This record gives sequence, structure tokens and C-alpha cells, in this order.
Amino acid sequence: MITYLLIVAASLAFAVGMTPVARLVASRLGIVDHPTTARKIHVHPMPYLGGAAIYLAFVLALLLLGDRFYVNQVVGIFIGATLMSLLGLWDDRLGLSPYVKLAGHLVAAAILVLTDVRIGILRIPILNVGVTLLWIVWITNSINLLDNMDGLAGGVAGISAAFFALLAAQSGQYLVGALAAALLGACLGFLVYNFNPASIFMGDSGALFLGFVLAAVGIKMRFPDNVDIVTWMVPVLVLGLPIFDTTLVFFSRLRRGLNPLTTPGKDHVSHRLVLLGYTRREAVLICYFIASALGAIAFFVTKASVVQGYVVGALVALVGFWGIWRMERIRGVYEPERKN
Repeated sequence: MITYLLIVAASLAFAVGMTPVARLVASRLGIVDHPTTARKIHVHPMPYLGGAAIYLAFVLALLLLGDRFYVNQVVGIFIGATLMSLLGLWDDRLGLSPYVKLAGHLVAAAILVLTDVRIGILRIPILNVGVTLLWIVWITNSINLLDNMDGLAGGVAGISAAFFALLAAQSGQYLVGALAAALLGACLGFLVYNFNPASIFMGDSGALFLGFVLAAVGIKMRFPDNVDIVTWMVPVLVLGLPIFDTTLVFFSRLRRGLNPLTTPGKDHVSHRLVLLGYTRREAVLICYFIASALGAIAFFVTKASVVQGYVVGALVALVGFWGIWRMERIRGVYEPERKN
């Protein structure tokens, strides 16, 4: 636990120190988000390169304080995460087609599979590979889509990383705990500048990186005191909020006859909470609370029996379905922009 705390502190310090530098570089190079469309909620141009600070803080903390043996075990995760960060940086600077980005996500996910970071609870190997690819792409994009208000993606990713670190400490998984601790520190350091009102955005380079690492950490989690048919729910619960948000947006856009992959819009959970009368900061804090509650439920599931686990899982799923139904009934949801 002391090592985890040191990694968190180091990563936080690196992020706090490097984010202003990234902000300056982004402004000088013109890597700036201009509020040129109706779906943008900020009113002033905002530098993007916060993701570079998050990435460097994460890597430097692990190289400085992580055990060399464990660092060598995560080469695949490092390569895939680096690819995702570079892909996001390219998109921030020049713009990429959603399908090109999806292809890049699949390549990064394949790197994890080839380095044996994969889901293994199914009896048919090819199904494990398919579920692994789906999980990585879904979670990576979920965090990216969640990056729609000041402090939202960074805060929710930090909460998820904190729960993964605690769960890893509980089960004695140093590797997973170190990765989660470094991610937590990087998120906290970045939030110093990104919480409302933000002075820098993480951009796709940060959001894709966070989503990819969280997806990989979720796959690496093991719970020797319980059975796989129960504990598979744990990472799903820890990442429940971004999963819910993406599911809501996906089906909402399909219902409106829109392409969920290529149609941007202000129709996420955070936007709908604002329509209910909450301020943007309050909407983000509500999302923090939901993410924390789901993390606490995940802790319970690690010790639950099969019956208890599935009862809890079913109740969470029912609340999720009700939430989608309720959110879809909110009037005034912004109609996403159609792309020509």
C-alpha cells in the first residue's frame, strides 16, 4: 500500500507540473478546441494537450517507482496505450474519420490479445478473443464519449482507477495496483486544471489513453477468493457509469435514426442532468457519486455468493434500464448534428 501511495503521489506531482507546460505548448502549436459548433459548451478556445501530461505522468511514475519485473510484464499495455494516445493526438490536431479511429482501436486491442492480456472466462478461446476486443473498444470509446464536460472524464476515470487500486491491494495484485495507482495520480493532477472552470482539455489523446488502460486493468483483475462466474461483474460495475452513458447515447441515436458512431451531440447523461435543472458542476458531481456507488457495489460482489452476486447484478441492470427509459423522457435533449 505504501508503494501504491508513492506511485499516486509521483504521478500526481508529474501531472501537476507538466499540465501547464502542455497548455503552453498546445497554445503555441495551435492544438486548440474552438467552440465553432452548437454542441460545444465552452465559449473560449481551449488548449487540448492535457492528454500528453496524463500519459507522461503515468509512464514516468511507473518507470520511477514500479518494480522492473512488473513493468516488463505490461509491455503490451504500454504499446497499446501509447498507440491510443498518439492516435488521439493525431485526431486532436488534424481530425480523423470515426472509422479510422475504430480501426486504430482494434489494432491496439489486438496488441493486448497477442500479449496474452485477454478475457479467459469462456470455454471457447475465439469467444474470449471476441469479447476482449469488444470490451477494450467499448470502454475506450466510453471514456472518450464521457469527456464532454469540465472534469467529467478525468474524475470518473480517477474514481474507477481508485477502486481498481483498492481491489488490487485487497487481492494482492501488485501489477494491476501499480497501473491503477499511476492512473489515479495522473487524473488527480490533471483535474487541478480541468475541473470546472477548466483551463485545458485532455482531448482524445488523454481520453482514449485513459479508457484503454482502464479496460486493460479490468481484464487483468483477478479475485482468487471467489469464482469467475461472479467476479466478471466487478470491472463492469467499476466502469458502470461510462458503460451506461455510451449505451444510453447509442440506443438513443439509433431510435432517432442517427448513426451512433459518426453523429456527435449533447445527449449524454451529463447534458440531460443539466436539462433537469442542475448546473454543469453539479451534474459532474452527481456522476462522481454514481461512479463511486457502483465501485462500492463492486467491492460487495467480490465477496458475494453466486446468488447474491447475480441478485445485485440484476438489480443494478434493472436500475440501468430504468435510467435509460427515464433519461429518454427528458424534454429538450439536443438533437445531434447530422454529418453530410
